Amino acid sequence: MVKKRVADMLAALLLSLLLSAGSDVKGKVLDKNPNFVLIMVDDLGIGDIGCYGNDTIRTPNIDRLASEGVKLTQYIAAAPLCTPSRAAFMTGRYPLRSGMASTGRVQVLLFLGGSGGLPPNETTFAKRLQQQGYTTGLVGKWHLGVNCESRGDHCHHPNQHGFSYFYGLPFTLFNDCVPGKGSDVLVDLQLALQHLTLLLGLGLFTMVCVRLCGLLEVSHWLLVLLFCLSIIAAAVWYVPFVHLRTWNCIIMRNQDVVEQPMVVETLPQRLLAEAQNFIKRNADRPFLLFFSLAHIHTPLFTTPAFAGRSRHGCYGDNLEELDWIVGQITETVDSLGLANNTLLHFTSDHGGHLEDADPLIGQKGGWNSIYKGGKAMGGWEGGIRVPGIFRWPGRLAAGRVVDQPTSLMDLYPTLKYLAKDTQPDRQLDGYNLMPVLEGKTARSEHEFMFHYCGMYLNAVRWHPPDSDSIFKVHFFTPNFFPPGAGGCYDIKVCLCHGQHVTHHNPPLLYDLFHDPSESRQLTPESEPRYTEILEQTARAVERHKSTFPSKERPNDIYAQSNTVQNQMSWEKILWRPWLQPCCGTFPFCGCREDTKHI
Repeated sequence: MVKKRVADMLAALLLSLLLSAGSDVKGKVLDKNPNFVLIMVDDLGIGDIGCYGNDTIRTPNIDRLASEGVKLTQYIAAAPLCTPSRAAFMTGRYPLRSGMASTGRVQVLLFLGGSGGLPPNETTFAKRLQQQGYTTGLVGKWHLGVNCESRGDHCHHPNQHGFSYFYGLPFTLFNDCVPGKGSDVLVDLQLALQHLTLLLGLGLFTMVCVRLCGLLEVSHWLLVLLFCLSIIAAAVWYVPFVHLRTWNCIIMRNQDVVEQPMVVETLPQRLLAEAQNFIKRNADRPFLLFFSLAHIHTPLFTTPAFAGRSRHGCYGDNLEELDWIVGQITETVDSLGLANNTLLHFTSDHGGHLEDADPLIGQKGGWNSIYKGGKAMGGWEGGIRVPGIFRWPGRLAAGRVVDQPTSLMDLYPTLKYLAKDTQPDRQLDGYNLMPVLEGKTARSEHEFMFHYCGMYLNAVRWHPPDSDSIFKVHFFTPNFFPPGAGGCYDIKVCLCHGQHVTHHNPPLLYDLFHDPSESRQLTPESEPRYTEILEQTARAVERHKSTFPSKERPNDIYAQSNTVQNQMSWEKILWRPWLQPCCGTFPFCGCREDTKHI
């Protein structure tokens, strides 16, 4: 009898343990960390795709993401140019905090052989997720630097910033990558150095002829000096600039250069295949994929399967190819049964480039819809308002539209929250988006947002708690040319300093809720809250400046941190041969990737 009772008790205990174990297994399945697929396009205008109002370019796959998920209508980039915008996206902080904002004409990284880049001590969302056990990968464009002091230190490389796998462009796609498309890098300096080289060469030739003909007594030391100066000038011009395609247009797999210079024609297919393979390899574990496309930056692709398909020439063809790529990534996620546990995000790093056009193929930059301005135009809405789509079946309601101010910097704290990362962090400028995306709160946490042109605070928007209005104050604006135009068509890229801008006192004021195109300036007569708006934004600027650890606060309306080294200075930007990534023995760099499997 006792033995039977003991046996019953043991059986009950065993059953209890089995049930407990079963509930734990079930709980782990339910609590499994989600996957993240982040798709970022380069230079895409918000008006380029169907779900944001374009009815002449076919983007069914991107439109499908919006219909199955949440669409943000005020998704704001922290800067209107690649390097600073991507730095802010990766870190959840204004680019100035990491030294990724410029003071002069150079507003993005220009050479892979420069020493500037995202500082090694910065923290990216990839690094935080990696610490949470995620497998992390970046496929595509980086444009945040590679080396600091030597060719192999890779201090700015994606592998050092939390990405366990990298395949793609450590720089970017630009016109120099395709012969015959011209140059994008310091063209005026290239011409000046070329002319100086020719003048010195001509002077040397003339002096030699004069000496040989006996017309004048020319010192051989003068000839030696002219010869040395000609060689130096030729080297300074020819080596870094004539070979830009070799130096900048490369493909790396992790820290190895696998193609130099890269073959642009097959780049879209290779990036897509790498992204798909990364998802497939990691389908059974939590992963982060940042798929940073080379589209829709110039030079435009000429993929035969998409050539001539659109109603908007080569640019439209590229958009439809981009949409197809997005569809392929979505299909990969869905076919592996990962959709219900994967947050898929689609966006652009900033607005379209309005001044980029060609007399033969027409407009090469994007369309920013009704919004004023575009790429590199400071705080004008067209350069910073970008598409923002989040799809997560079962978690986010399909077809939801959010009209609140949100930021690309919000992605960092959102991913931290979803990955259950509760560890302390630095000063962040973004907020967790999930309450807004899930409809648990009606308003964004962004009461104020600050818009920079380089390192200069260009504009501030204020969303008063008691109003639907979103007021925007511009302290200065870029000088468009010709007068009355919508961009800087003389220099092709607007600048943020000196004679290139006009300061406004009092500032320009608009209400984006009633005037999203920023075409009707508010005045004390037309806006009852005019004085209050200026006072509130001025106080917000002071509070914002106080978050920078600067020893001496500037009186001007910008915030400069004296404790962060500027990564966008001439010293950091210019090419250094000992920092140049190279496939082979420098300077004889060159290799081809085997693409037969593509």
